[in-house]
Amino acid sequence: MERIKIFKRPKLKSPYLIVAWPGMGEVAYKSAAYLVEKLKAEKFASLLPEDFFYLTGSVIEKGLLTLPEMPASNFYYWKNPGARTQGALKDFLGKPAKNDLIIFLSDAQPDLSKADTYCKEIISFAKAQGVKLVFGFAAMPQPIDHLQPAGVWFTATTPELNNNLKKYNLKLMPEGQISGMNGLFLGFAKKEGLKGICLLGEIPLYTIQIENPKAVHSVLEALTKILNLKIDFGDLIERERILEEEINQLMDYLKLGPQVQVGPIQEEDIERIKKSLSELSKLPISVKEKIEKLFAQAKSDISKAKELKAELDRWSAYKEYEDRFLDLFKKAKDKDN
Repeated sequence: MERIKIFKRPKLKSPYLIVAWPGMGEVAYKSAAYLVEKLKAEKFASLLPEDFFYLTGSVIEKGLLTLPEMPASNFYYWKNPGARTQGALKDFLGKPAKNDLIIFLSDAQPDLSKADTYCKEIISFAKAQGVKLVFGFAAMPQPIDHLQPAGVWFTATTPELNNNLKKYNLKLMPEGQISGMNGLFLGFAKKEGLKGICLLGEIPLYTIQIENPKAVHSVLEALTKILNLKIDFGDLIERERILEEEINQLMDYLKLGPQVQVGPIQEEDIERIKKSLSELSKLPISVKEKIEKLFAQAKSDISKAKELKAELDRWSAYKEYEDRFLDLFKKAKDKDN
């Protein structure tokens, strides 16, 4: 059965592939989505979800229960108007070139037990379009303040690519791990013979569950310099300002308490801020699914609790799941008795 549905077959010149899934700070997903929007990239294919995603519950809207839609995973293309003139990067023969783009954007991370097949489908399709180089994005949690500029780190699959990127004044990530599909895909791409680059935007450690337009802006600014692109960052800059103000106001409120008058902030303002940040702080669907899967595994094998705890800590979500987590050990003790 065909897993990729093709709507159009554009002729592309040496395209680069950009991939993104939801993750910490929504840095990867929002970066790719912003590119699609600002470049007016056109959808030309979709990866069908049935083999790689599963539903975990029903949704209720206006009192009515129904099944949710499966996550969308789409390929978009953009033809570079300067594709036949000299560009900022060299091609794999060492000659200057500009390249068209393919952007793969997924609404959720798939079941990671099927990551191998999932990645191979995307890579095979990309190779058929002439792709040799992949760009990915991710978040880089750091002990920084949300008012500070977001730096950009990088890592690549070859020493040559790392050397090429040094001239853009980015920070080399010497060691560590990039979790989830935003890191895993580049590993599979390398295994399948593609070269890869990951750009990581810094986010404060205390905001990993909050959308971070500042990090998105920094990552895309780095990408546009590398690829010699021009896009309008106006919407991102405005979003940065709004979110920064909301975090400042909420932090002031939390520090001073509800009985203290905090400048012009009224009770309705506080509720609005709390609601706004609550909406932004929701865990990505793929992360919730992974957590639920680990809970199910830990019920039958308590040794899985260690992996579950690590995942909860990584997303600062332990408090939210604390009662359920502790219940695992109570049930395991009862079972032994």
